[in-house]
Formats: sequence, structure tokens, C-alpha cells
Amino acid sequence: MISRVALRYLVAKKSHKAVNVIARVSIAGVAVATAAIMVVLSVFNGFTGLAEGHLSAIDPDIRILPTKGKVIVSADSLALSLEGVDGVATAMPVLTERALLAGEGAQTPVIAMGVDPARVEDVMNLDRLIIDGVYTPVNGLPDSIAGTQLSVGVAMSTGLRPSPYAAAELFVPRRTGRINPANPAGAYRRLNLAVTGVFRVDQPEYDSEYIFVPLDTFRDLLEYSGGEASAIEVNAAQGVDPGRLERLIADRLGDGFVVQGRREQQAETYRMIAVEKWVTFLMLVFILLIASFNIVSTLSLMVIEKRTDMGTLRALGATRRSVRAIFALEGWLITAAGGLAGTALGLILALAQQHFGLIKLGADPSALSIDVYPVEVHAADAVLVLVTVFAVGGLISLISLFFTKRTV
Repeated sequence: MISRVALRYLVAKKSHKAVNVIARVSIAGVAVATAAIMVVLSVFNGFTGLAEGHLSAIDPDIRILPTKGKVIVSADSLALSLEGVDGVATAMPVLTERALLAGEGAQTPVIAMGVDPARVEDVMNLDRLIIDGVYTPVNGLPDSIAGTQLSVGVAMSTGLRPSPYAAAELFVPRRTGRINPANPAGAYRRLNLAVTGVFRVDQPEYDSEYIFVPLDTFRDLLEYSGGEASAIEVNAAQGVDPGRLERLIADRLGDGFVVQGRREQQAETYRMIAVEKWVTFLMLVFILLIASFNIVSTLSLMVIEKRTDMGTLRALGATRRSVRAIFALEGWLITAAGGLAGTALGLILALAQQHFGLIKLGADPSALSIDVYPVEVHAADAVLVLVTVFAVGGLISLISLFFTKRTV
């Protein structure tokens, strides 16, 4: 009986127009706040997917790091053995070290990554990343000069562009031997480079300071002679689940190595997006809660309007508790109606943006990798929003019971 009476009070016309208006405003306030939550969650999903798409261009499916020390000893033989594992398409050793790049009268600190020219295309898809020049590690260059590919940030800092005549030098500290204090330049080893290409990943950590050099040349520069590598980058074969392959490799290698999937490789990026998403979600839930307090005033007016009905219900045997429960349920129904309408509105707006790109980014399209706000609708977010709205409705119902206790 309680639910039927509460539902009738919700849909029936009130004798005072002000009560109708206030009830509709309360529903509209909850709907707008709910739609905002749905849209914002979908936008953060879009940015997460965008980050994952950009990272996939350079990050491997699986990265293997040493548990102790900076390098994996005999990494070449380990990479060959990994290529024999079912599901592995390519396993490439990489050597990473901080260095100083000088050229065209300017110099800048860089992170130099030594890559295997025979395998790098299978792991990083450099053809898609090169925006100026080509990927040419050694072909057509003198034996004493290695080819390098610069990130767009390094190219801008040094003024270097793809050209066999552009002089570039890479400096790294000596790893072995004694250093003569009277000759500071002897503390560094130098490598002559020719810039063959400039790449862009649209990720600040890569675009600001990374360069690629041939792996064997970089090993000689760093005075490594045992096939050492900072990591081994593995790509899964087509149709193979990278997560399953990651667990298989981790079990095979044991405790001496750290095996990372894509998410673990860029944990800070995903953590930052997740923190921003859920902090924003909590702020919007707080706004939803404030908007829902309008329902309390709506119920107070309805209690005043329905005094005659309450007398009739009491005469028919209804208790004070059951009459108060009617208005408490009324408050929950108003919140639920606004929540359902807002969720539907939010889904429509998010899906329209996802498929038609209605809202554009206000910047130069040539300087951006996308020109519309990225949006991805997840069913789990819709469920979360509805559960949150229903929970807020329950809280408002309890508050309504307190305020109507003396009136009913």
C-alpha cells in the first residue's frame, strides 16, 4: 500500500501549482547533476583510451627488467630463447642510458635508447611515428657515423633536422678506467651521429628527451661487450592475449626478472588519470547531494498539502510510521526519477560525442593528435551512477523522515 500511495502522489497533480513546479525543479536538478557525472566519467574513459592508444605505438606488449642492477647480462641469448616461447612474435633487447646530445650550436640532455634495427619495426612501428625524414639506422652512412632518430622535443632543442650533413655528437660518462682530473674531456666517450628522422609519440615523456641509436653501436659507446641490455621488449603474436603471455613469461623466468604489461610500464600515467577521474566523481556526487536537498523542501510542502489525505489514512488504520514511510518513499522516488532521466540524458550526450564528435577542441588542429573531446561509454559507469543516485535517494529519505516526524 505504501508504495502505491507514494507513486500516486508522485504522478498526480497537486492542488497548488507551486508544489508541482518545485517537484519538477527537484527532479530536474537531480537529472542535470546525474547527467554531468555520466558525461565526465565517459570523458575520462576517453582520455584513458587515448593515452593507451598513444603508448601502444612505442611501448611493447611486455617489458622484462632485471630485479637487481641496471642491465640484463647475456640479454641477446635470453631474447632468442623468448622468441621460442609459444605466443611470442618478437623479443628485442634495448639499452637505455642518459646522455648529452650536442648539435648546431646547442646541447640538451637526452635519454638514448639503443634498439636492434632488425627488430625495432616489429616492436615500435617507427614508420607511423616518424614525422620528418625516415628510419635509417646505418644504410648509406659512413662506418664511423651512426644514424639516430630524435624525438620532436630534442630536435627543437638542438636545431637538428634529418640530414647526412648535420653534425651531432652524443656524450656519455666513461664506465671503466681511470679518469685524469687534468683532462675533464677524457671523462666522457663520444659518438658521431647523423640525424635520419624525427619522431613524435604525443606523450611528453617520450617527445621531450628520447632518441634512438643502433644497439650494437650504443653498446660499444657504453663499453658493454657481453650482450647486455636494460630491458627486453616482447610483442605478442597476433591473436594471443598479452595478459596470458605475460603470466607465462613471468612463471618461466622466475624471481630474477620483473615482467611488466602495458599498464605497469606507464603506471604513473594511468594512476594520474584514475585519481583525477575519481576526485572529480566525488565532487560531482557532492553537488548531486546538494541538489537532492531540494527534495526535502518539496516533501515538506507535500506534507502540508496532504494533511486531509493523512487524516483519511489514519482513520483507515494507518499508523504514523507508515504515513511517514509514504513521504520517505516519495523522496526516494523523486531522486530515482531524476537519476534515471539524468543517466539517460548523459548516455545520449556521451554517445553522440563518441560517434559524431560534436564538441571540438579549441586549439590548432595541426598541433593536436585529435580534434574532438575523446569519449568512451562504459556500462559499468552507468551502473555506478545509478547505484550512487539510489543511495543518495535513500539518504534523502532518511532525512525526510526526520523533518516530517513532528508534522505527520
